[in-house]
Amino acid sequence: MPSLVLIHGAAAVTAALCLTHTLWHGLDERGATLAFGTLILLGELARWGGGQREPAPLGAAGALAYALLGDIAGRPAEHGALQVVAVVGAATLAGSVPHIAAGQGRALEHLTRRTLTVGFAAVCFQTPYNTGLLDQLVGRGPFYALWIVLVLVLTALSDAVLAAALARARTLPDAFRRTGGTPLPYGPLLRDQLRAMTGIVSAVGATGAVMALAVAVGGLWALPVFCVPLLLTQLAFRRYTAVRTTYRQTIASLARATEIAGYTPQGHARRVALLSRAIGRDLGLTGPDLQVLEYAALMHDIGQLSLVDPVPAGATAELPAADQRRIALLGGAVVRQTGVAREVAVVVERQADPFREQPLTARIVRTANAYDEMTRGDGPGGALAALERLRLGTGHDYQAEIVESLARVLSRGGPARSAAV
Repeated sequence: MPSLVLIHGAAAVTAALCLTHTLWHGLDERGATLAFGTLILLGELARWGGGQREPAPLGAAGALAYALLGDIAGRPAEHGALQVVAVVGAATLAGSVPHIAAGQGRALEHLTRRTLTVGFAAVCFQTPYNTGLLDQLVGRGPFYALWIVLVLVLTALSDAVLAAALARARTLPDAFRRTGGTPLPYGPLLRDQLRAMTGIVSAVGATGAVMALAVAVGGLWALPVFCVPLLLTQLAFRRYTAVRTTYRQTIASLARATEIAGYTPQGHARRVALLSRAIGRDLGLTGPDLQVLEYAALMHDIGQLSLVDPVPAGATAELPAADQRRIALLGGAVVRQTGVAREVAVVVERQADPFREQPLTARIVRTANAYDEMTRGDGPGGALAALERLRLGTGHDYQAEIVESLARVLSRGGPARSAAV
């Protein structure tokens, strides 16, 4: 897979060439350029953070509409693919300045994806349109709209491939790669991106196509008509994101109750959650499964609050099986009262079951929890010793595939590096 430097370099060279060409030959369709450039700029200024698949839907829809713009009020537009990339890149960069100054999100990655994705869409549409090939192939009837839909689908797929490649390249710097580490599997990352196509990505693509077709018939006045609904949707998603962030913070705070009460060491729940999520992603879990895994790992020790006396260092693995079972069931009962998904409670309450009877997520939490307990307070050699103990326990306590996945995660630098994806 290409490195981050190679991907960002390709985007930078593309943007520079397009901008140079546009400045040298001048702008075509200046009214449309100003209208779409302003729309993209406003969309970028209003974008949200929080790790969303598409942080600036209004800007993305405007960029796609500009790339798919063939006619303006019934007459052929004269701008080409190079101008599209130059204008979109400049507007996106200008709108990203406040976010860069505030240190929000991965601005360089956002610019790279926007440049390469819009460039792909513009080449696929503008080249056959400007050469007359599109008229010869599909004309201006229903097949014209189908061609736009086809370009949108191909663009979404290319963006998913690019986003997964960027995520994979982030997991392992070149310096660490030389030490023998292995990058995060590409397949699960690509599946994550493809699943996102059914949500906000589809809405953005459809809006961009409709905006381009509306401008082709009604002119630039159609832009604000179609921008208002998407802007309202963006504001609604902003509120939804804030609610989800608060909800996750509430769960994290509840998980710390055992640490505050002295039942578990400081940071134990968070470490187990990070490690569990990294193992889950390495094993191919995506989307909702990873969220269930993370929440269950955060709350896996909540049942210890039922104990009269804390277990030394919170290591419940040394307790009798009956006590482990009681703690797990009480923990599951508490989790059910929080309103989280039922699957989270199931993972928590089945921590004391024989590992062959547990769901995969429960086996992952069990392994991550055991590793954290075994390495607590140890030096650098503690990780190797813990892995060896876990390997010796495969067959009766832990699943071998999960232990080997843990070893791969540790070879990449640990859960902090993997969880940053």
